Amino acid sequence: MKKILYFILIFLIIIFGILLYSRFFGTIGLKTKETMIYTNLTESYDGLKIIHFSDLHYKKIITEARVKELIQAINKTKPDLVLFTGDLLDKDYQLKNTDINFLIKELSQIKAKYGNYAILGDQDYQEIENIKNIYIQSNFTVLENEYTIIHNENNDQIIIGGISSYLKNKANINEISQSLQNEDNSIYQIIMVHEPDYIPKIVENLPNTSMIVSGHSINGSINIPIIKQLLLPTGAKNYYKPYYKINQTNIYISNGIGVNQINFRLFNTPSINFYRIKKSN
Repeated sequence: MKKILYFILIFLIIIFGILLYSRFFGTIGLKTKETMIYTNLTESYDGLKIIHFSDLHYKKIITEARVKELIQAINKTKPDLVLFTGDLLDKDYQLKNTDINFLIKELSQIKAKYGNYAILGDQDYQEIENIKNIYIQSNFTVLENEYTIIHNENNDQIIIGGISSYLKNKANINEISQSLQNEDNSIYQIIMVHEPDYIPKIVENLPNTSMIVSGHSINGSINIPIIKQLLLPTGAKNYYKPYYKINQTNIYISNGIGVNQINFRLFNTPSINFYRIKKSN
C-alpha cells in the first residue's frame, strides 16, 4: 500500500512539474525558424527574405517586453517582406489607449524593403476598428479578400493576397479570384489566410498560388500527439503542421507567439518563420 501511495505521489509531482514548466517556461523565449525555399521566383528577387509571424494574442500572456523582443528578432533578419497572419489581440482582453499607442509605436519599427502586410484573425474582430487603426498607423497594409502587387527596381512583380477570417464568415475567395484573373499567371503569388483548414479551398480556387502562409493552430499548444489533437482549435483540425504541399503550392503554418485556448505551451517554443526564397536552377 505504501508503495502504491509512493508511486501516486511521484506521478502527481511529475504532472505538477510539467504543468509548471509548460506554463512559466514553455511559453517564453522566441525562436527564429529559417527555411530555404527553391521555386520559380523571378531572378531579380532571388534571395528574397520573408518574415512570417502569427497569433500574438497580446495581453493574454504576452507582455510589452515580449513585444519588444519580437520586434528586435524580426528586424535582426533585415527582411524584404513581413507577413502577419492574424490574432494581434486576444479575445479576452479589451484594448486601452495605452495599449494602442504602445502597439503602434512598436509595430511601426518593423522595417521591410517591400512593406509589411497583415490579415485579421478571428479574435481581432471584437476590436476591428482599433486593430485596423493600429495596423494603418504602423505602416502595415491590411488585406481583406484582396491583393496588392509589389515591384522591385527591375519592375518585376510579386502578388500578396489576404483572405479574411472564415470563422467569422468574412472570407470571399471568389472576390479575390475574379480580380486575379486579370493578372499574369506566371507572377509569384503569396496568399495569407488565418485558419489553415480552409487552405484546400484556396488552392482549388486560386490554382496559381505559389505560397500560402497561415497561423491559428498554435501547433496544438501541447506538442504531444494525442493531447495536441484535443487542443487544436476549430479551423486548424486538419492542417496544423509547419509544412504541407498541395499540387504546386507550398504551405507554411506558423506555430505562433502567444497562447490561445490554454495558457500553456509544451515542446512548442514560440517562433517566427524566416523564409529565404531562392530561384530554382
